[in-house]
Amino acid sequence: NMSSPAFWLFSLPLLLSALTGNLRGIALSTTVSLLVPKQDYARANGMIGTIQGFGMIANTVFSGLIIGYLGMDWAIFITLLLSAATLVHLFFLSIPEEQIVHDRHLQNSHIDFRGAFRAIHMVPGLMALIFFTTFNNFIGGVFAVLLDPYGLTLFPVEIWGIILGFTGTGFILGGLLIGKLGLGKSPLRSLLLGYILISFICIFFTLREGSVLFVGGMFLYMLIAPIIEAGEQTIIQTVVPKPKQGRVFGFAQTVEAGVTPVSIFIIGPLAQTIIIPYMKSDAGKQAFGRLLGEGDTRGIALTFVVAGVFMLLLSLLALRSKAYHILSASYKCKMDKEE
Repeated sequence: NMSSPAFWLFSLPLLLSALTGNLRGIALSTTVSLLVPKQDYARANGMIGTIQGFGMIANTVFSGLIIGYLGMDWAIFITLLLSAATLVHLFFLSIPEEQIVHDRHLQNSHIDFRGAFRAIHMVPGLMALIFFTTFNNFIGGVFAVLLDPYGLTLFPVEIWGIILGFTGTGFILGGLLIGKLGLGKSPLRSLLLGYILISFICIFFTLREGSVLFVGGMFLYMLIAPIIEAGEQTIIQTVVPKPKQGRVFGFAQTVEAGVTPVSIFIIGPLAQTIIIPYMKSDAGKQAFGRLLGEGDTRGIALTFVVAGVFMLLLSLLALRSKAYHILSASYKCKMDKEE
């Protein structure tokens, strides 16, 4: 009942918690550059990815168990208790800062978009990186809207939940590998190579309606995703001055997150009304049957293939772009100064 005061007393704090969750992500990325030496940024970001992977799996498993066996009241109580324990821990955590910077431009401003733009334009090529990752995030929208329908066509819902938990371990393993090996001398190159690998996964993991191919592709996707995330964070932490990093991370997160619901809004109806019916028709089977085989999910498979090809072409173009070479040179210059 949306007219009930109890509904709004319950919903508004949830909305505010989502907002503070985004602030936490920005603060976490910025804090890495304060706590960790510059040469270890990539490894630190990889370990953060590992912890987030553990949290994602634990949240999926334990939330279901707690709600199923103890009920929603206990789930909320345990959440509040763990959140309070986290706040107590943060209270005693020391974050060394050389000085606390007060920007005079923010004295009469609540939202400083100009400051974010200025900080980004200080580093040639950084805006291109943000918009590249934003444009490629539409693949995340494709996965978000089509992965569950495809998986639930192949597996019962109980098995699908187990598969999601298993493939989620790829995110943990990917973070551990970055924590151990880093991202090499050029995180930007590692980031783009990660996008290229994910493009091939997106193209091939649904070419045939088989469970092994599909689950293997999902696991590899989760394994490579931390490289992309850690790569972007490492570049920003290295090339952007510390006082400006929060604004740059905030701007990047806002722009990149905004494209996912847009792509969901576009891809879902497009697949449902055009692509899937076309692949069920004789014309679709004749045109793409040799490539995609037969089955009930060939329309979804074609959507993945088209998205993967588009992402692959964009990534290859980015590797040859002027912005790529400029930003790589900026990163190398910053690291050489540190040494």
